[in-house]
Amino acid sequence: MGILLLVVVLVVLVLLGVWAFNKLVRLRNRTDEAYAQIDVQLKRRYDLIPNLVETVKGYAAHERGTLQAVTDARAAAAGATGVAATAEANNVLTGALGKLFAVAEAYPDLKANTTFLNLMEQLTTTENQLGFARQFYNDSVRALNTAIETIPTNLVAGLAKATRREYFEVNDEAVREAPKVQF
Repeated sequence: MGILLLVVVLVVLVLLGVWAFNKLVRLRNRTDEAYAQIDVQLKRRYDLIPNLVETVKGYAAHERGTLQAVTDARAAAAGATGVAATAEANNVLTGALGKLFAVAEAYPDLKANTTFLNLMEQLTTTENQLGFARQFYNDSVRALNTAIETIPTNLVAGLAKATRREYFEVNDEAVREAPKVQF
């Protein structure tokens, strides 16, 4: 009877270990997929920006500083690696795009240009999708990090090669502030 009880306990422990291992692998893969979705949306964003800059250039040639800042920020963001560096570089890019949009407001002909309007609509859609992708990634990171820190999954985290991940965060206070609308 004692041997049977020992076998049952061992089987339960092995099944619990397999369950915990599989859970961690699923969470790790979901987190990797979520980051890949952010990457897809960032790539789409990077592809739209040169067309937007070129459209604005035709109307606002003397705004070279702003246009150069957007171009430089795009290049830095496209070359960033890692979650923290990518988030930081994209915060800078978001700030530069805000300045570009402010320049566009000063040119009524530009605001009425169909190419510009189409690019702005595509960029707005991309920004929304990027926001959802960031949220999904951060939710996935939270689930993975929680599993890594809690029993029983923490006991097999090393075997599943599950490691804590960083959140995709906005650290720039200017980006966090609500825009001020004045009439």
